[in-house]
Amino acid sequence: MAKKWKRSLFQLIGIMGGSLLMGIAYSWFLAPYKIVPGGVGGLSQILFHLFDIPMGISMLIFNIPLFIISFIFMGSRFGRRSIYGMIMVSIFTDLVSFTNLFKFGLIRDLSAYTYLYDGERIMAILGPSDIYLSAIAGSVILGLGLGIIFRFKGSTAGTDIPVALIKKHTGLSIGTGYWMVETIIILTVGLVFKDVKIIIWGYVNLFISAKMTDLASEGLPYVKGVYVISKKYEEIKEGIYQHIHRGVTYLNATGAYTGDVQHIIFCVMNKRQVAVMRDLVKDIDPDAFMILTDVHDVMGYGFKSRNLDLSSPD
Repeated sequence: MAKKWKRSLFQLIGIMGGSLLMGIAYSWFLAPYKIVPGGVGGLSQILFHLFDIPMGISMLIFNIPLFIISFIFMGSRFGRRSIYGMIMVSIFTDLVSFTNLFKFGLIRDLSAYTYLYDGERIMAILGPSDIYLSAIAGSVILGLGLGIIFRFKGSTAGTDIPVALIKKHTGLSIGTGYWMVETIIILTVGLVFKDVKIIIWGYVNLFISAKMTDLASEGLPYVKGVYVISKKYEEIKEGIYQHIHRGVTYLNATGAYTGDVQHIIFCVMNKRQVAVMRDLVKDIDPDAFMILTDVHDVMGYGFKSRNLDLSSPD
């Protein structure tokens, strides 16, 4: 029981850390320049810039009805950690704003972060001359924060809910659903502010943050799949056993041109072992045909899975 509570506390702290990074990305880098990251964070910029409603509160305004819709049409699929993640991101987005940091005494002079952009007074960590750097840095930090939240089995809900509804009622894939929803949001914000640059930066942000989310939640791909076609497959197999210490699978195949039946060696190994594999195959059979391919995930002896299990253990 104590271990379970300890694990849950650790996960909640991790979600909080990811939420802090997302709040920093929104408040310091993206929102001041109306750079739309898609999702509820993108929609909240409309209320922030037009009605001066804090972004964190705007996120709650959009998220609460989405949660109600999800419970009506999807059941209780989005659980406690989703609600917690949503609230934490909303709180930190407002909490780390420059005006609040000034009130808390963490910033002594707001003038260092105050700029004039498109005739408006904004507060950002980087000035208008560095808007491109601000967009890239904000996208990286946003994706990193979201990936950390996923890593600790959390979620921020938001566009997860309409995407789930689209998949349920249309049969479209989750990836297609996300692109549909994010495109609608990016185009909406671009049209509201009548600026095509917002749309362009929205897609750049979406691409970068998605890559960083994958990197933070799953880590770098570290496994390669190797296919070897050679008449000396037995010698190569023994070499793999002796020098790389990996298992080997034979795949039976038939050459389309020759009609010859032969064994194809298939082996999965860490990236650092690929160079050894190349030399081994080249030394045994210089005419061997070898194919290297990235492997997204491996489950089994000698490998640690990169897949995230977001289901709650309790």
